[in-house]
Amino acid sequence: MESKMKNYLPEIDSNKLQALFEIETAYKSGKLSAEEARKQIKERVGKVSAYHVAYIEQTMTEETDDECIREDVHSVINMLGDLIDNSLPNLPEDHPIMHYLKENAEMKRLLLAVEDLVQYPMIKNQWLELYEKIGQYPLHYKRKQNQLYPMLERKGFTRPTTTMWTFDDLVRDEIREAERLLREDKEEEFIKQQERVLMYARDLMEKEEFILYPTSMALISAEEFEDMKSGDQEIGFAFFEVEHKPQTASIKASTTPEGFAGDLQALLSKYGYTAGGSDKLEVTTGNLSLEQINLIYKHLPIDISFVDENELVCFYSDTDHRIFPRSKNVIGREVMNCHPRKSAHIVREVIDKLRSGEQDKSEFWINKPGLFIYIIYVAVRDKDGKFRGVLEVMQDCTHIRSLEGSQTLLTWSNGEVETTTETSEKDEEQAEEETQPVEEITPQTRLKDLLKQYPELKNRLPEIAPQFKMLNTPLGKLMIGKVNVQMMSDRSGVPVDKLIEGIRKIIG
Repeated sequence: MESKMKNYLPEIDSNKLQALFEIETAYKSGKLSAEEARKQIKERVGKVSAYHVAYIEQTMTEETDDECIREDVHSVINMLGDLIDNSLPNLPEDHPIMHYLKENAEMKRLLLAVEDLVQYPMIKNQWLELYEKIGQYPLHYKRKQNQLYPMLERKGFTRPTTTMWTFDDLVRDEIREAERLLREDKEEEFIKQQERVLMYARDLMEKEEFILYPTSMALISAEEFEDMKSGDQEIGFAFFEVEHKPQTASIKASTTPEGFAGDLQALLSKYGYTAGGSDKLEVTTGNLSLEQINLIYKHLPIDISFVDENELVCFYSDTDHRIFPRSKNVIGREVMNCHPRKSAHIVREVIDKLRSGEQDKSEFWINKPGLFIYIIYVAVRDKDGKFRGVLEVMQDCTHIRSLEGSQTLLTWSNGEVETTTETSEKDEEQAEEETQPVEEITPQTRLKDLLKQYPELKNRLPEIAPQFKMLNTPLGKLMIGKVNVQMMSDRSGVPVDKLIEGIRKIIG
C-alpha cells in the first residue's frame, strides 16, 4: 500500500519522512516540547506538506479503531506551526472540495449559535429551528463516505475509510442524540449534550481541513474531481442546492470510448452487436437490449446491489426510490470498505458463510415507527455450485405491511378505483362460491365443481401433468374458481380428451 499511495504524490524523501515520524513520536510521548520539535523539523526535514502527515499515518503508524477520535489535531498543528503547508489552491465554486468547505463554514456558524443559546433559559422552538438546520449536516459525511473515501482508497490512502468513517458516524450519532433529547423534552440532558456536539463536530472539521482536503488535492486529479460531481449530486448537499453543469470537453472525443465502456463495446462488436444498445442480447429466459436491461433495473420496485467473488462491488440498481445513498464511485470498491467499522464483523461473517456454503441467504430488517426496511443477502452460485458473489436486495415494505384484507379491483395510487367488469366484486365472489354437481366431465366442466365433489383431485392432478402443481400456489388458488377443463388443457398442453380420461381414472 505504501508504494501505491507514493505513486500519486509529488516526490517524497523517505529519510526526511522517517525523521518527521521520529520527531512526532517523541513529541507526542512528551520527550520533546513543541518548540524543540519545530527546531528539529526545521533542521532535519524542512517544509512539510499535509500529505506528508497523511503518508506517515498511512504507512508508519499502527491502526486502531478510535485513533481518529483520539488524535489531538491541535497538538500536531502546534508542533508544526508555520512549517506545514496545508493550503489549498484557488478552486472554482463548483469544485467538490469547495462544497465540503462551504458546508463546514455553515456548520461552524450554527455551532456558534448553539454556544449563544445555551447561555439563556431554554425556549424549545428556538432549538427546534436550529436543530432542523444542524440535522442536515450528516449529508456531508454521506458524501465523504461514498464519494471522497473511495477515490482515496484507489490511490492507496485507506485510513479515512477505516478510521475517519468511525468519527463521522460518532458526530452524526451525537447530533441525532441531541435531536432525540430535544423531542422528548429532556431539557437538562439536552443542554449537557451540546458540549459533546460542539467538541466532536469542531474537532472533525479541523481534521478534515488540516489533513484530509489538502491530501485529497494532492492525490486526486482535476479530471477525477470533475467526474465526482455527478455522484455528489446524487447524494446531495447539506444547507444548499448545487446546480451541476457538465464540463464541455475541450478536445474532441475519440469515436471509441476508453476503459470499461470501450472494452464492452469491443466485446459486443465481436459478437455482432452494435454500441447503440438496440440489438438484443440472449439472456437466460428471453432477449433484451442493453437499453431494456437498464430500464428494467431503473424501474425495479426494489434496490439491488451485486458484489463479486473477489468482494468487489460490481453493480447497483439506479432507482429513483433508492433507500440508502449510492454513487458510481462505489463500483470497484472492496465491499468491506463500504460499511462502517462497527458493522464490518457482521459483513465479514455473512460473506464467509455464504461463500463456504454454510448458508445460502441472510436476512435483516429495520423496524421503526412508520418504517420497515427488509434486506436480504443471497449467495450467487453458478451451475456447478461455485460461489460467484453476493446479491443484496432491499425493499421499503412499510406500505406492504400496512395492507389488510384483499384488493381485487383496480386501484390507483391516488385512491381512485376502477371496475373492470360488469359485475361487482361481491357478485364475483358469490358466483365463485356457487358450485354445481358434476354428472359427466366435459370440456366445459368447471374445475371448482370437480374439486368440490372430489377434493383429493387437487393433489393428484400433477400425475397427469406437472404444471398442475401450481394449483397449490396462491395464484393457483385464485385460478381454480375461473377455469374449466378446456382451459386446463390449453394451459397445460395436455389434449382435452386425454385430460378428461386422466381425471376419470383419478376419481374412479
